[in-house]
Amino acid sequence: MRNEFKKVKLNLRHFDGNLNVQTTTTSGGFTGNSLTTEMKTFYDKNLIRMAKPNLVHDQFAQTRNIPKNGGKMIEFRKFYSLSKALNPLTEGVTPDGNKLNVTAITSEIHQYGDYITLSDLLELSAIDPVQTEAQELLAEQAGRTLDSITRDVITAGTNVQYVGGASSRVNLAAASSNYKLTVEEVQKAIRTLKAQNAKPAKDGYFVAIIHPDVSYDLTRDPEWVEASKYAGSEQLFSGEIGKIRGCRFVETTEAKIVKETGKSVYCTMVIGANAYGTTKIEGGGLEYIVTQLGSGGSADPLKQRATMGWKATKTAERLVEQYMVRIESKSTFASEAN
Repeated sequence: MRNEFKKVKLNLRHFDGNLNVQTTTTSGGFTGNSLTTEMKTFYDKNLIRMAKPNLVHDQFAQTRNIPKNGGKMIEFRKFYSLSKALNPLTEGVTPDGNKLNVTAITSEIHQYGDYITLSDLLELSAIDPVQTEAQELLAEQAGRTLDSITRDVITAGTNVQYVGGASSRVNLAAASSNYKLTVEEVQKAIRTLKAQNAKPAKDGYFVAIIHPDVSYDLTRDPEWVEASKYAGSEQLFSGEIGKIRGCRFVETTEAKIVKETGKSVYCTMVIGANAYGTTKIEGGGLEYIVTQLGSGGSADPLKQRATMGWKATKTAERLVEQYMVRIESKSTFASEAN
């Protein structure tokens, strides 16, 4: 029997970005009908829900709402401990009270975002739900982007520990032996935080953000406890894989890796409470933006293009350097790759 099916060529230009397409926040559906307020709220919440699993570094931060009509600056507050009250009280005499020592740390917020262009032909002929797939991809991109902004801020801190007694990153990278992260190095970092009176980040635990290449080495230690063994009794953090001696570990491929003398150096962040702050993605921090077919006006006279995208307002700041430690190490996989 002769095959009656015809081959159809997919025109990749249907996926091209188009700088001439209008990208204002005027929302609409791809059918030409405007999105209702309820639909806009739904899509915003859906985008936030899908982006959140990628916000690993944000989940241990102080968070602030995006200020409405408040300009481009946002304020975080750094509180200092009160001095000891060592003077005995005199009966019947009210002593002079203490006062809070607070430093305001201001940070400039910035906007980030991206969008994709869909053609009317693609939308009419596609078998898969293009809009749904596109939103998932955009949400993943938004989450990874915003997470990287926080990561880059906190990994630039001054409180650093090089494994194996290395004196610097250069010394660590150049060492012939493979300096891996160990339980002892984690304990050293926690001891440093405790010596600075840092409080645990969450639920009585300090938290470490770790790359899979590094966790491969650490999880082989007999002291390692898999998260599955205590998941029923404790609420797990996003990305949590296990714990060791008062420190719970969250794994992400977005953990910072730096190159030094051609070698990979991994940054594991051990964090206490109130070490850094960032803005929330709720309440205008992250929004979903749709422009309907033909919304480009004269730039799209035949209503051939629609766009889907996201826009976020974001900042992050280190608040107390002493409340977080960056452990720099190598790993088994990095040494093999190098």
